[in-house]
Amino acid sequence: MAPRGRPCRAGCDRRPGRSARPRDPHHARLGPGDAAGVDPRRPGPCRAARGRARPRGPGPPERTVNGAAVAPDLRAAVREALGRPGPGPVVDDPVDPVEVATRVAWSVLVEPGDAIAGALVDGLGPAHAFEAVLRADDDGVDGLLAQCVEHGVTGTDDTGRFGAALTAALARWSPRLPGVDVLGVLDAAATVGARLLVPGAPGWPEGVGDLGVHAPLVLWARSGGRDRPDVSDGPFDAPTVAVVGSRANTVAGAEAAGEITSRAADAGCTVVSGGAYGIDATAHRVAIAAGATTVAVLAGGIDQLYPAGNVDLLRNVVQCGAVVAESPPGTRPSRWRFLARNRLIAAMADVTVVVEAGARSGALNTAHHAGQLGRTVFAVPGPFASSASVGCHRLVADGRAQLMVHPGDATAEALRVRGGPAPISAATPIAAARTDPEVVRALDALGRRALPVEEVARRSGMSLAETTDALALAQIQGLAQYGVGGWSGVPGG
Repeated sequence: MAPRGRPCRAGCDRRPGRSARPRDPHHARLGPGDAAGVDPRRPGPCRAARGRARPRGPGPPERTVNGAAVAPDLRAAVREALGRPGPGPVVDDPVDPVEVATRVAWSVLVEPGDAIAGALVDGLGPAHAFEAVLRADDDGVDGLLAQCVEHGVTGTDDTGRFGAALTAALARWSPRLPGVDVLGVLDAAATVGARLLVPGAPGWPEGVGDLGVHAPLVLWARSGGRDRPDVSDGPFDAPTVAVVGSRANTVAGAEAAGEITSRAADAGCTVVSGGAYGIDATAHRVAIAAGATTVAVLAGGIDQLYPAGNVDLLRNVVQCGAVVAESPPGTRPSRWRFLARNRLIAAMADVTVVVEAGARSGALNTAHHAGQLGRTVFAVPGPFASSASVGCHRLVADGRAQLMVHPGDATAEALRVRGGPAPISAATPIAAARTDPEVVRALDALGRRALPVEEVARRSGMSLAETTDALALAQIQGLAQYGVGGWSGVPGG
């Protein structure tokens, strides 16, 4: 029976009384409150049904590839998101706007690292695969499966298993299809000044390609500031060291993370971490103080600077490198997205260092991904009785990480991988530490007698984590020392 009502004004096949099936990525919407943390995968009416369709009339013709039309306003938004604003023929750009728009649509539809989505995009192309999924959602999986077999999509050597996985994937994607709104996502990203990164375009970290079907479909980046006006300048072109570890780090752990990061910064390496409390925060702060490039990889959307206590730190990271996210704007951080995020940290880095890790630390997950990718993994040893070092000791005992015996080991390995010069033998003093506001507050709180870190935190009015990081940075600079009874200043420092 034919559906009732008139077709959508934008030319899609949606009619009153019929469920939405967007036939190109601009036909559905992001849920309200996208920039305030609402998940962008909520279903909603088509853009034209809300009165936001572009009026028909004179203007650039729509371009159609594989049946997917890209309206002029969407083409302009794609161009702006890629950092190529202004008039001009997008069709001459080496990055196809249809492919870009459909990659964004895929990123809204699926969770990070979805292997079936990755296989479809690799084997069929983003736009063709998206159209095929829309048809399969209406007509069943058989036609899509036949196309996958014909094109040799990864996994189709076992047709039965792949067919079952494809059916399961369609079942989890189907509820999200009506809420795929590329233009809304691009608008939300533009609100926070985020840049869209896609394979083949400037700024894309080539290392993530080693993830295969688990590689990200797009990335979002916020960058710009001191000597780096744009992420396309290539923070990943330099040797890259990932420094990760426990959120509840010890003072010794913060000191080790600071030393390792300092050596990497002095050698011109990019320092990657996850922006979390503890070891991650120490790595970012030391890199910033050293004037190095640092990258924080988020577990939620690019507009979700998380955790809340590190918002100021992450804003500084934006100025001194980049904050990167895989999920579209509005996506809340969640446990499984943190685990998926860890694979990106491992893939972006030439070397991963686990400074401290408990038995169930997420840093072990990062080390696991790095090992699977063939990257070098180092683990920092700690006291036998320290629960914060159990994971590090296990990595070494199981042969999954090398024992770090010198803070410059990771830097030397990263330079070796990239074919660069040998690192300097000793760390250059981090002069910027003397003017870091948190370091200054921590030093002002120190007295003549040694104080426990808790007392320094109370006197300085900072959190325990902030105080620990500041004291570690001060110690690297030779401004503070740790001994019996706690922390004290260095005479003449």
